[in-house]
Amino acid sequence: MYCQEIYSQFGLAIHQNDHQATRRFVEWAQNETAVVPDFHKRILFSDEAHFWLNGYVNKQNCRIWSEANPQVYVEIPLNPEKLTLWCALWAGGIIGPYFFKNDEGHNVTVNGNRYRAMITNFFISKLNNHDVQELWFQQDGATCHTARATIDLLKDTFGDRLISRFGPVNWPPRS
Repeated sequence: MYCQEIYSQFGLAIHQNDHQATRRFVEWAQNETAVVPDFHKRILFSDEAHFWLNGYVNKQNCRIWSEANPQVYVEIPLNPEKLTLWCALWAGGIIGPYFFKNDEGHNVTVNGNRYRAMITNFFISKLNNHDVQELWFQQDGATCHTARATIDLLKDTFGDRLISRFGPVNWPPRS
């Protein structure tokens, strides 16, 4: 069974401060690159993706930017079975994928506790083969990524080399 739902995320307004935040981030990245020319090769870019097991296509990355909500409707399954996976990409390769499952092995979505468990039990152990002092970690502004306990955990590993909302280097909103 399908239902129709309005996704307000498709009508995200561009905020007045977005340009300034993005410009600050770009200037910061340019300064880092001026000091370390291969700086961009040292960033672990990370995120999750959802895959529906019934063939539904995830249109999460489709965005319509507008100052007003364009009233876009998207058909979605009412209660689809899906799996959520995480990975990090960088010039040195891919870390992952990591599939979010509960103790019984069922697919689950990400929350703060599950994300921190993945970082602790999976991600950090994969970094043992790499010089972490040379690497930066980037994540978007999802709530499970930016909880204080999560940011503290990532700072314990990466120090000030964390690119995240509420991190030492702020990842620009809606970027």
